[in-house]
Amino acid sequence: MSVTTGTVSARGRRAARIALRTVQTVLALFYAFASALPKLIAHPSAVESFDGIGWGSAGMYAIGLLELAGAVGLLIPVLQSVAAAGLGALMAGAFVVQLTVFDGQYAATPLVLIVPLAVIAWARREHNVTLLRLLRRQG
Repeated sequence: MSVTTGTVSARGRRAARIALRTVQTVLALFYAFASALPKLIAHPSAVESFDGIGWGSAGMYAIGLLELAGAVGLLIPVLQSVAAAGLGALMAGAFVVQLTVFDGQYAATPLVLIVPLAVIAWARREHNVTLLRLLRRQG
């Protein structure tokens, strides 16, 4: 019986890893193409939003670059946890901006995105030790 239980839990762990990797990939594609790209190509909707916030094109390009970096980081094992945490911080900021500047019109969107990002940051946290080792070797 313990062999069957071990097999089931191994299958469950494998399924969880596949599901998490799928969520990471979907989020990376979302952040790269649906979120960062419009900012980086100065799509009129992005320009209008950032002008409304008062951050202009510099803020728009900066946020776009951070989102693109986070999207790439979600796909690189040693950066996954840090990238998810960074994107989560961006989403916390986006939530505040949605509430204060845009009267909460789309405030739920960043909150919904924070949930899977927090799961990724926690589930991939073991990579942080490797990242720290790499950074210490460089320094």
